[in-house]
Amino acid sequence: MRTRLRRHARRIKVIVYQETLFDYKEHFWTFLGAFMGISIIGLLNRYLLPASDVPLLIGSFGASSVLIYGVINSPLAQPRNLLGGHVFSAIIGVTLYRLIPGEQWLAGALAVSLSIVGMQITKTLHPPGGATALIAVIGSAQLKALGYWYVLVPVLSGVLILLLIAVLVNNLTPTRHYPTNKNWYRFWQRKYQA
Repeated sequence: MRTRLRRHARRIKVIVYQETLFDYKEHFWTFLGAFMGISIIGLLNRYLLPASDVPLLIGSFGASSVLIYGVINSPLAQPRNLLGGHVFSAIIGVTLYRLIPGEQWLAGALAVSLSIVGMQITKTLHPPGGATALIAVIGSAQLKALGYWYVLVPVLSGVLILLLIAVLVNNLTPTRHYPTNKNWYRFWQRKYQA
């Protein structure tokens, strides 16, 4: 019994040790991708739209950055999920805000829950999509005034920028491959790394 406990304790120590290793290279690429993605959107917002009240940077992009730069192998971080989850949820959020403008609590709850179910049905589940739907309902007056333009700017335009940076940065090193679809990766290797 004691031998088994010691063996389990050693296994636990090894697992804990491996989980707490600090991979400098991996963290560098995560930092670089997230920094570039968010900063490019922020700079475009500052210099292209300074007189406008239209924001290009919304809070759900921060959560998307965690997935597409930090957990790139997750099925939830793949391009189909990133694009589909945000765009689909934005459409639902704007629609519910327009249908139920006076009851923000109800429109917000319906927007989030319907966007989750919609993403599940369309196989585009991306957790930050729920935040995108909620932002369409509870965002600033300027954001709400965009109506369905919210889907194109800031959502689609911002997601395309994040995706472009993710594809570039996550494929600069031989240890990171994004997206994880093997057919796409083979195409990338033949075309750009040959």
